[in-house]
Amino acid sequence: MKDTAAQNTLELLVHGVGGTTPEEMLDDPRTVRVTGDDTAAVFRRIDDVDAEERPAAEHGEAPVPEAYVWCNLTSGNGSRALWLLLLPFMVVNLAHWMRPTSEGRRPRTVRLYGLLVRLAGLSLTVLLVAAACEVALDLAAWQCAGTPACAERHTWLGFLSPSGSGDGWWSEPGRRLALAALVPSALTGLLWYLSHRTWSAYESQPPPPGSDGEGTGTDGEGGETYHSALGRPGFWYGRRLVARLRAAHTAAAFLTVAAAVGTAAAREDRRPGGPALLDALAPLFTLAYVAGALVVVWVVCRRGRTENRLDHELDRALVRRLPVGSLVLLALSLVYACSSRPEWRSAGRLPGDRVFGALTLTQCLLVVALAVVAHVLHRTRPHPRAALRGLAGPAVAMLACALGGVMSGGVAQRVSDWLDGTPRTLPGPPVLLTWQASVIPPLLLLLLVVVALLARRTLRVRRAEAAEVEREHPAEPADAARTRRIATARAMAGLTDLAPRVLGIVAVATLLLGAASLLGAELTEEVPGDAAEGAPAALQGAADTTQACGSWLIGVGFLLFVTWGRRAYKDPSARRTIGILWDVGTFWPRAAHPFAPPCYAERAVPDLTWRMATWTRATGGRLVLSGHSQGSVLAAAAAWQLEPSARRRVALLTYGSPLERLYGRWFPAHFGPAALSALHREVDCWRNLYRLTDPIGGPVRLPGDCGPEVDRAPLKDPLAYGRTALHPLPAPILGHSDYQADPAFAEERRLLLARLRPEVPGPRPIEEGPRPVGKTPSALRRGPVEEGDDPPQAPGSSGRSSG
Repeated sequence: MKDTAAQNTLELLVHGVGGTTPEEMLDDPRTVRVTGDDTAAVFRRIDDVDAEERPAAEHGEAPVPEAYVWCNLTSGNGSRALWLLLLPFMVVNLAHWMRPTSEGRRPRTVRLYGLLVRLAGLSLTVLLVAAACEVALDLAAWQCAGTPACAERHTWLGFLSPSGSGDGWWSEPGRRLALAALVPSALTGLLWYLSHRTWSAYESQPPPPGSDGEGTGTDGEGGETYHSALGRPGFWYGRRLVARLRAAHTAAAFLTVAAAVGTAAAREDRRPGGPALLDALAPLFTLAYVAGALVVVWVVCRRGRTENRLDHELDRALVRRLPVGSLVLLALSLVYACSSRPEWRSAGRLPGDRVFGALTLTQCLLVVALAVVAHVLHRTRPHPRAALRGLAGPAVAMLACALGGVMSGGVAQRVSDWLDGTPRTLPGPPVLLTWQASVIPPLLLLLLVVVALLARRTLRVRRAEAAEVEREHPAEPADAARTRRIATARAMAGLTDLAPRVLGIVAVATLLLGAASLLGAELTEEVPGDAAEGAPAALQGAADTTQACGSWLIGVGFLLFVTWGRRAYKDPSARRTIGILWDVGTFWPRAAHPFAPPCYAERAVPDLTWRMATWTRATGGRLVLSGHSQGSVLAAAAAWQLEPSARRRVALLTYGSPLERLYGRWFPAHFGPAALSALHREVDCWRNLYRLTDPIGGPVRLPGDCGPEVDRAPLKDPLAYGRTALHPLPAPILGHSDYQADPAFAEERRLLLARLRPEVPGPRPIEEGPRPVGKTPSALRRGPVEEGDDPPQAPGSSGRSSG
């Protein structure tokens, strides 16, 4: 049956963000799962289950459709709502992959870029745990339990209060802190568990045997150059790095809790008149905290990703001993803090105020250093369409640090207000957190100005587009409302291309405002309202207003965040919306932060690669890889992972694709022009469809004569301007959806099928000059390779022939 089955053609459909059902993808209510599980699977129509065993003549010219459904990788059960808490970790992980392209040059600078992002990720872990310590240890156990009025309002703290418990055993400050330390410790354990569980489910999916990962791009850690970074054998198999980072971040979190408890007790023991044994132990614990921190930083700096080969090794001694060692030190610190100190009384704040200032300063310095490194890399080989001229990574890292600060400050502010109430008997959270909340109103005012400018530009573009729509339909009766809707859709879609400018403005403003808040807190050691006392009335009023509004805004934001997470846990539709965010944000492996939401592509890409490889090996048949939106990105990544012989039997059909418009601009080292040009050469043929009304998809924009051969001219949207015999009712404006409804989709698929050949390809001449777009199968052939691209392969090596 091999001879007849070899003529069959498979169309493997991959959906985009948000997901869909296999019945919708296959346009048939009767579907069956042919391989996979409840998380991700391949479906067929019931009539096509045994397609490999039947002659191709029974199928006619139509391919056998299969649907790969992967939406449950990101928007499945209710626990996905908890991933909202990991948003800063996900954002900083994105910054790692936004490195400018260097194409094998400056390997040490490339390694330095990855190192700086990993250190920024480590600072976010420490910030999260420090915020949990601030809430549990400082606000609850130290301040509220040590203040009789606060303890009386919150009876659940009565057994920790000296007045409420009659100086009970737990009422001593050290013992209160030791008990409260269980809260951030439990949070650390939860993060470790989630990371370990998802690591076992996602990072442990190896590629098919024999995939060599050929293909332009650069080695992420400065090694040899590959035709495509995503084609390296170990790119989607990051078990070793994630395990190392998980151990380091877990140890850092436990050390943060231990230091919060131990340093408070050590400060008390250094006072005159304390027990000699405890006074001798204080410097030993301090030395142990410093030594542990140095080990953690060394582990984070020591090794990056291993992508050039499948790295099955694990640093088992490090992965086990580092977290266990930090946990032992935490336990010893708790025992040390529980030692009797009858004269110890809690007053003011814990001696950890400086921690938040040090973290903010460290993050600002890391972002500035990252910007310098990114600028150097961008100048090595400038990419004219790279977002923010190669500075997208530092801008996103700054956004991640800001999100971490807002979330940690929001929790501390809300808990402080809840515990203290209106009497204001507690010192409250660290001064810096109040200063950071006070800069939120100016930042929002800046955003309102940016939104107003964008609205003005959109109106101007809409007027220009309205004139263009009228020119496109000169023979039809004018419809002002219809023209305005089409022009508005085009103008709104164009806002996507302005996202880098908006991010750049927000990142610079956040950096400057963050530095100003740090400086104000260090110089005054008072909240903005108190620091402005005695100043002119206008300045005093502005300080009081920004402080009050900032506290209110951060409280509202925190409540909205919790409400959204709670709703998403119960409401599948809201959970699906959150899943769309993760579809975009968790495509990349966890290279900078192990506690980020897991990378679904480490499951989806091997799935697609295995499916394509098994089809081509078993049947020798043709294959059209049809990807919509984010599915086109998965399709390209899977094609890079195929063996060259299998890749030459694959045709790509992408529609609504963000490959160049988003990924090529924001991730130039992996989806830049050189990488996409290499993919174009290595697959049999490739066509891309897009609309001017699509805010996500766009042209691939390959350099030189390659461009028109991939991109079809923009599709009409709507399909008909007015009422016609074919469209008696008004045709909808489709935007990013329903590309299959356009007749151009079926036409391009037919051309791809005509271009593919079932036999082993042979040499084929490269044609001179550009060809017409979308006319005949010959239009799918390639033009000459541009200067600066990879050199053309030897005849026959590209796997093309007339068949």
